[in-house]
Amino acid sequence: MKAVQFAEHGGRDVIEYGEFPDPDVGRDEALVDVKAGALNHLDVWTRRGLPGLDLPFPHIPGSDMAGVVTEVGADVTRVSPGDRVTLLAGTVEEEGGGSEFPRRDDPTLAAGFGIIGEDSRGVHSEYAAVPAENLVPVPEHVPWEVAGSVSLVFQTAWRMLIHRADVRAGERVLVQGASGGVGHAAVQIADYAGCEVYATASSAEKLDYAADCGADHGINYEEAPLVDAVYDLTDGRGVDVVVDHVGEATYGDSLKCLRKGGRYVTCGATTGPNPDAALNRIFFDQLEVIGSTMATPEQAEEVLGLVWDGVFEPRIRETLPMSETARAHEIIENREGFGKVVVIPDSEL
Repeated sequence: MKAVQFAEHGGRDVIEYGEFPDPDVGRDEALVDVKAGALNHLDVWTRRGLPGLDLPFPHIPGSDMAGVVTEVGADVTRVSPGDRVTLLAGTVEEEGGGSEFPRRDDPTLAAGFGIIGEDSRGVHSEYAAVPAENLVPVPEHVPWEVAGSVSLVFQTAWRMLIHRADVRAGERVLVQGASGGVGHAAVQIADYAGCEVYATASSAEKLDYAADCGADHGINYEEAPLVDAVYDLTDGRGVDVVVDHVGEATYGDSLKCLRKGGRYVTCGATTGPNPDAALNRIFFDQLEVIGSTMATPEQAEEVLGLVWDGVFEPRIRETLPMSETARAHEIIENREGFGKVVVIPDSEL
């Protein structure tokens, strides 16, 4: 088969698309004929190299995909050949080396929690062998580009807002980086929850997209100081919740935008993990700082059901053949456009 791969960490030039051994299918795995996948900022960090990440090379990246099951292992009953499926990328390492995603209260808190494509071989290839427990059905009416691009970002944003920050109707929610995958999902989910949504982006065009997704207010942080804009729009009160996946570049202003007693919820740090902690602001304003990682299987299936029903709509900024994955990385790194970047096996085009 052909696969996106890299044999060392580095810049976009390390990415190749070429022959790779066909995957073996384990007893608890299913083989999926991949129809579409999507990139996340995680793919950029994995390619560059994360601290403590020790990948066997060559590595296939990718944590989002959808396709058709073609073969199942001897112990698999969850899916069958011919099923349309998408991937939940979280795994839990069990004693004895097995990798599965069992129905626990919260597997994201397990000591051995990992992500397919980051800690193990990913799915941006013509075929992918993955644990059958990580697959969920996709209805016939859902296009492959949609099914292959929603799982990671929508489950992450859903858990952040609904299950961790516990947003309530009428609250004011600021979404930092609203043009990205998690950001554009968070705008839709906050709007769905009945919140007043404030979105940040770097251009008027991106803010127009955010408004189309449900944002009530748009703030171009390239043109106006964010904190001043938020307090002008909220009559000096600030917002109840800030959703932030950006990290060092936005952390300080995010805290300043919160009202006293507000909640800051984060799932990532794409601009760096070590901002000034601002403990004095946290304790004086009695702020909550909440971490969140992906979602439980039940939470993921909740939000995917809403995507399949058309309540939420993933926005796709560009669709490319997998042979142009380096260009897909460039789009993400340069913050071009709004929404997700989809890649499709060249053989499917």
